[in-house]
Amino acid sequence: MIITQYKITLPSDYKMDIIKERVQQNGFKTDGFQDLKFKLYLITEKGINGNIENSYCPLYLWKSHEGLNKFLFNGFYDNILNSFGWQQIKTSIPLMNTTTPKIKESNYLLHYTKTIAPKENLNNLIDEIKKKLSFVNELEYLVSYNPETWTYDVFYFSKNVSLFNGMDGKIFTILHVSQ
Repeated sequence: MIITQYKITLPSDYKMDIIKERVQQNGFKTDGFQDLKFKLYLITEKGINGNIENSYCPLYLWKSHEGLNKFLFNGFYDNILNSFGWQQIKTSIPLMNTTTPKIKESNYLLHYTKTIAPKENLNNLIDEIKKKLSFVNELEYLVSYNPETWTYDVFYFSKNVSLFNGMDGKIFTILHVSQ
């Protein structure tokens, strides 16, 4: 499995209804896409849920590289290139994944990134990360890591944004979930 995400930062006066309408009209096009476990159409809006910027940040969980390659190199990603220009695509490897088809019911995502400090061995790293996770009402979550930067990302999914109260991280609104 592979996780990919790109972040498009938009001007502070950008009409986010443009993105919302775009997702409403086109989000279904990735439903059932080859090797896609899910795609979350995520946004932040300046002044909402503590966010300081407008952004569009889709998050993908791919079952294999074939679907990702098809998406990038067979014209599907061209819509992003044509609308927003060249984007850096962050990639990571799933480490823990509790998501189920119920993820489709989620309205919000909380995300944070932590550093993996140098160690003599990595035998207990998963247990160390689990101890640091906040388990809020058994929320579904996804943890990924990047061995190039030695960081890990935690993504929590919820219907109710108030479940994230008191937790550190960035809150995204989920506009659509493709599976």
